[in-house]
Amino acid sequence: QVQLVESGGGMVQPGGSLTLTCASNANIVAVYAMGWYRQAPGKQRELVAWITTGGGWDNYADSVKGRCTISRDTTRNTVTLQMNSLKPEDTAVYYCASRPSAYSDFDSWGQGTQVTVSS
Repeated sequence: QVQLVESGGGMVQPGGSLTLTCASNANIVAVYAMGWYRQAPGKQRELVAWITTGGGWDNYADSVKGRCTISRDTTRNTVTLQMNSLKPEDTAVYYCASRPSAYSDFDSWGQGTQVTVSS
């Protein structure tokens, strides 16, 4: 069973930075595609960044492109999301997720970590 635990959220002023970390069990990070979703109140979950296995290609939603970097450490079974130049609209609960197949959805989730961008 996939287990994902997020950490690193908090409150930051606009323009600030945060690094979110997702810790997984076993070798999930190495064999599954990993992604970061976020969900603001009244909104659907938005896939903001994801990284594949193999070549380790990283991808970003237009809303965060240029401000976020996703990376993985297979030896520590962790995935991080470095967020810079944060804006109030980045405020949301951020979730780590895994995808076991290229033909499936991200179907395993952590509990989420709150990111609040406010002055």
